[in-house]
Amino acid sequence: MIEVRKFETLGGANHGWLNAKHHFSFADYYDPDRTQWGKLRVWNDDEIQPKSGFPPHPHNNMEIITYVREGAISHRDNLGNEGRTEAGDVQVMSAGSGIAHAEYNMEDEVTRIFQIWIMPDQVGGQPQWGAKPFPKGERAGKFIVLASGIEGDDDALPIRANARVVGATVKAGETAVYPLGKDRKAYLVPATGRVEIDGNRVEARDGAAIGDMDEIRVTAIEDSEIVLVDVA
Repeated sequence: MIEVRKFETLGGANHGWLNAKHHFSFADYYDPDRTQWGKLRVWNDDEIQPKSGFPPHPHNNMEIITYVREGAISHRDNLGNEGRTEAGDVQVMSAGSGIAHAEYNMEDEVTRIFQIWIMPDQVGGQPQWGAKPFPKGERAGKFIVLASGIEGDDDALPIRANARVVGATVKAGETAVYPLGKDRKAYLVPATGRVEIDGNRVEARDGAAIGDMDEIRVTAIEDSEIVLVDVA
């Protein structure tokens, strides 16, 4: 089963400093058919203007993964963590029992991110933050694990959920395969490019909700950068 959610059908709001599109119900956008996909609760497509961002605000009991598509995002929280995550890289915040953080685009260009929220397996726990650069060449033509709570994914940033976030860059005409399993759900978004999955065309920034598939075969129609979330 594949449901393609075209970018132009997404909810969202333009706040001037922030132009946000929501794949799932979020803030003032509510669609009863798009509240979550398995444990995936939020997938926001955010464009943040230079020298602006999200002022300090709290979170709890959520795994928050930020994939930077263009530019860079700078993080600071009330635990003393600070960091700057560049395009193609990932940061993870396990909100746990509660954390307050700020996210700013301190660059001279627009920063574009995917912000992904996954519900944790258990509530509470010590909040944590981490970021990691991932060599771009490793994801050429295949999916690599960026963040995961699944045993064996030792090189990924840890999250507290039975889930993983993976990424791939696929050249036109090439196919990347992800082993899903019929008891799992996946949500896939091309950050750039255009792909085909089982006869369904998915354009840049469209979403594809996928279920009941042993494996996902993604063929690039043009050079593409892909982000996929695998959840229970």
